[in-house]
Amino acid sequence: MRDKGGLHLKLQEFCDCYATTDYLKEMSTVDSEPDKEEGALKWLALAVLHGINSGAEKLSLERKGDGGLHVTAKYSKTELPTPGTEVGEKVLNIVRQISHIEGKKGSLPLALGIRDSSIEVLVKVKEEESGHKLTIKFPD
Repeated sequence: MRDKGGLHLKLQEFCDCYATTDYLKEMSTVDSEPDKEEGALKWLALAVLHGINSGAEKLSLERKGDGGLHVTAKYSKTELPTPGTEVGEKVLNIVRQISHIEGKKGSLPLALGIRDSSIEVLVKVKEEESGHKLTIKFPD
């Protein structure tokens, strides 16, 4: 049985690994990752790093009822590269596993160690008939 308890640690390792890369360029490649869970962790790490470094207020990943994904960042309402349908579904599942958010909606703080510092973001998950939405809110 695969240990799912290590997803939070793996996410932090991805944050450390990709801290000095071009986040948007790397985000646009995760759909082609053979291991979709690894692609989801990579995309999530890159999204958090991009949000921190660009001064974003929040990032949202939204899956519509038709299966389409939309990713936006609130600092200038910019569309970001989507992780693709399969990886996007994994992103939503990983956030639920790491944060232990159960039910149709919830929000909890998520602490991430990145290199020699740390940050606490607020993750919100909302599930409706029209789709799912993940929001990562960054500190002011």
